[in-house]
Amino acid sequence: MRTTRAALLALLLVLCAAGCGESADGVGRGAPGSWVRPTGRASAAPTPNVPTTTQLLNPDGDYFGVSTVGSPQPQETASVVAAAGQHPTILEYFRNWTEPFDPDAVRESWDEGAVPLLTWEPASQSKATDQPEYALKRIANGSFDSYITQYALAVKAVGLPVIIRFAHEMNGNWYPWSEQNSGNAPGDFVKAWRHAHDVFANAGVTNAIWLWSPNTVRGTPEQSVEPYFPGVDYVDMVGVDAYGFGEKTAGEVLDPTVVQLLQLTRKPILIAETGAQPGAEQPGWTASLFSWLHRHPQVIGFVWFQHSVAEGAWHDYRFTVDPATQTAFRSGLAGLTLRRWPVASVLPPSPTASG
Repeated sequence: MRTTRAALLALLLVLCAAGCGESADGVGRGAPGSWVRPTGRASAAPTPNVPTTTQLLNPDGDYFGVSTVGSPQPQETASVVAAAGQHPTILEYFRNWTEPFDPDAVRESWDEGAVPLLTWEPASQSKATDQPEYALKRIANGSFDSYITQYALAVKAVGLPVIIRFAHEMNGNWYPWSEQNSGNAPGDFVKAWRHAHDVFANAGVTNAIWLWSPNTVRGTPEQSVEPYFPGVDYVDMVGVDAYGFGEKTAGEVLDPTVVQLLQLTRKPILIAETGAQPGAEQPGWTASLFSWLHRHPQVIGFVWFQHSVAEGAWHDYRFTVDPATQTAFRSGLAGLTLRRWPVASVLPPSPTASG
C-alpha cells in the first residue's frame, strides 16, 4: 500500500509521543549528560557503556575512591557523597581466601557508578599474622590452583572490569603473606604473585586489572619495595598505602616510596589506601594530600579509608571525624579535576534477571 508523505509524518509523530521519553532498553535518560540508575529489571537488548581496562588505566581525571566497612553499599556510599560533596568513582572492599568470588559486589559497585577495587587477601578470616596453611610457597607450587582457577573463571564470567589488589602491603610484617611470617622466605612473594597472575591468564581473564600495592617504606623492615616487584609484565597498576601518623604533610609520607615506584615502572599509580589519624595535624595533612596530587600527574587518584576503630581500623581515619578535616577534604576534592562520575552509565543485565 502506498503511504503519503503527510500520513507517514503523522504516524512518526504518534510513535514518538508514545515512546521518545525512554531509551530502547527501557531506561529513562533524563537531561543530556545525566545518569539514571538502572532499575535492574529485565529488558531487551541493553546497551552497555562500561569502559575497557585500557580506558580505566588512562582516566580523564583523578579517581576519588573510598572504602567503607560495607563497601559497596548504597547507603554508605550516599553518606560519603553527602559528606564529601562528590561521588566516589572507586569503591574498595576486602575478601579473604575462605570466600568465593562475589559477582554481586562487582555489579553493585558498577551499579553505583564506580569501579570495583577488590583487595584479595591470601589468608583466612583470622587476624593471626602466622598462617602457614596459606604460605606463599604453597600458592606458588600450585596447592591453591583449584581455588584460584575457580576465582578466575568467576571474574571472567562477571564480564565487568575489576581491579584486583592481591596481597597488599607485602613489604610490611603485619600480614600472613609477609616474607617474615607463615614460614615464608625472601623471593616467595614474587613467585606467588606471578603464579596467581598466570592462572588468571591461562583462564583467559581479560577484565582484571592487577594492582600491586606495597606500604610506604616508612615503618617496614626493608626500606625498599624493589624486592617485591613482580615485574612490568605482571602488573597493570601500581599502588601505595600511605597514612598520616602525626606528620604535617602527605608528601613526607609518600615521597620516599613514590620515588622508588617511578624507578621501577611508569605504570599508573593509585594511592590505594590513605587517611590520617585524628589530632591537630589531621586537617592540614588532609589538605596537603590534595596539593600533593596536583603536583604528581602520574598519580591517577586515591582511595580514602573511611573506617573507624570500632570498624577494625587502627585509628579513626574517617574524614568526617573532625569538622576542620571534613572542610579540608571537601575543598581539596572540589579543587581536583576528578574522573567523571558515573564511570559507566548502563550495566549489562545480571544473568539472573528475569521478566
